[in-house]
Amino acid sequence: MTEPLPAALYADPHHDGSAFYVSNLDPDLGDVVRVRVRVPSDWGATRVRVRVRPDGEPWFVEATRRGGMPHVEWWEATITVENPLHPYRFRLDRGDGSAHWLNARGLHRLDPRDADDFRLVAGDVPPAWSAGSVMYQVFPDRFARSAAASSRELPEWAEPAAWSDPVDPDRRHTAAQFYGGDLAGVEERLDHIQGLGADIVYLTPVFPARSNHRYDALSFEHVDPLLGGDEALVSLVEAAHARGMRVLGDLTTNHCGDAHEWFRAAYGNPGAPESEFFYWLDEEQLTYVSWLGVPSLPKFNWNSAELRRRFIEGPDSVVAKWLGAPFHLDGWRIDVANMTGRYRTDDLNPEVRRIIRRTMTDVNPDTLLLGEFTGDAAADFAGDAWHGAMTYANFTRPLWNWLRSPGSPAGGGLSMIVGETQDWDGADAVASHREFVAGFPWRVRTRTMNALDTHDIPRFVNDAREGTVPVAVGLAMTMPGLPVIWQGDEFGLTGFDGEDSRTPLPWDALEAAADRIDLYARLAGLRSHAALAEGGLRWLHASAEAIAFARECPEETLVVVATRSAGSVDVGVDLAGAELLVAEGNATADGSTITTDGAAFAVWAVAHATAPAWD
Repeated sequence: MTEPLPAALYADPHHDGSAFYVSNLDPDLGDVVRVRVRVPSDWGATRVRVRVRPDGEPWFVEATRRGGMPHVEWWEATITVENPLHPYRFRLDRGDGSAHWLNARGLHRLDPRDADDFRLVAGDVPPAWSAGSVMYQVFPDRFARSAAASSRELPEWAEPAAWSDPVDPDRRHTAAQFYGGDLAGVEERLDHIQGLGADIVYLTPVFPARSNHRYDALSFEHVDPLLGGDEALVSLVEAAHARGMRVLGDLTTNHCGDAHEWFRAAYGNPGAPESEFFYWLDEEQLTYVSWLGVPSLPKFNWNSAELRRRFIEGPDSVVAKWLGAPFHLDGWRIDVANMTGRYRTDDLNPEVRRIIRRTMTDVNPDTLLLGEFTGDAAADFAGDAWHGAMTYANFTRPLWNWLRSPGSPAGGGLSMIVGETQDWDGADAVASHREFVAGFPWRVRTRTMNALDTHDIPRFVNDAREGTVPVAVGLAMTMPGLPVIWQGDEFGLTGFDGEDSRTPLPWDALEAAADRIDLYARLAGLRSHAALAEGGLRWLHASAEAIAFARECPEETLVVVATRSAGSVDVGVDLAGAELLVAEGNATADGSTITTDGAAFAVWAVAHATAPAWD
């Protein structure tokens, strides 16, 4: 069991890489940036230095004391951004002769690893609109069906289902079960998505394929006619943009379908130009490498310059086409980004992701690039290409482990992706979260998806402790990151694995789901606060039954408390006179003590944090 965190807002020196502590989060190479650390006055700091590593060599920069407020002093140093990824950490000397290091994992007496240093990222600024956003994930076949859908001729692979039919448990038929949701259905329900507080619509693949999930694309040239074709995507994006919303597409850069036009041209045809697009295991090109050995998903070979030209590089590539006129997608989520370009001795992943980002920037620099990486994503998400990660290690898994019903089955479909769930306490969950986010630059961390669940894993509600759904949703909305609502969560849908979680939305049950829908809208409304869009994070408390943290920016400080059972917790912040912004469950404050009679989530706005102005 992890030791509980002490309750105090200013108990230890603090820096988190946010704009509260860094003068410029989006520097260019050669820019001068000021970084500061907040130190309790009674901590006894006599000297503070910043250790940087220009071109890999450690170097120290002196910090100077800049004043502060009661009980706190600020130390500030000026550093020059020498490399695209510029690491730094603080060394703090005390009057008793001891010294400590402060890095992204926290305060250390012993020398920490370089891998956990804070990081500045030069260039390739993420779009401003992504800060403070809420994402809604759409699986088109199961979201909504327009009137036009019933008149479309189905391909041979499709096994038609009525909208009210359950998902077929026979996995031999699951991918072929076809409900007929389409893009016009999504457009007709934009009111619903926006009403939840979401302003990004993330569409799982829309290209023609031989499955309902469409991750086995047979072409990237057009939108699947079963979804309404190219015109339906243009119409949906235009309607979303008219509402101030954004739309992300989904690309599979690791593999395509075995019916893809490129693969069919090369299969059994060694002389075809497309032969170099894949990894072949025989001279006849009849056996090949595929995603995890699944033969319907042949793996791309990114050694091919022609594959790069057609798919990811330049204005005529697939990546570029759908971001430009007339489609104007606002970015991409890349499927299986962790495996892309990697096969045995090949590791072309850094090249591929940078080419994708460069192409996107050339077409429209105001686009967002997210990559799927189901495990520890930090090594690939240094800010050189991906703006954020779709990952489960830093948020989803710790949250599930803390809020799952004790002794519930371990994992289900979650285990395939991130390992079996376990019974953790709150201190365990916070410790695990801090471990995994330490490797992300701050601006990557704030664009990394906070998902309770997705189309690939069970629904959170399946194993949730009684009363903890509002706690989980609240944490997704208030912790640094991009909150995700997976379609159907707002209806309270269940699902024991990823396939079972892809239930068609019960639009005739809107009234019955009104309370849950209101919950999402109410908590998503918190995202309008600057502290959640831009503010840093400081942990206040973590124990078995409760966690608490502050989100801080120059304009405001929010104190967030989440509990899974009844009890009292001291957060170290006097909340007398603070404004209670939201309370899910019964939570009352008496000074710095919060008391609940069960699972609860609450947010207070307190007097804004004070720091010296950036000159």
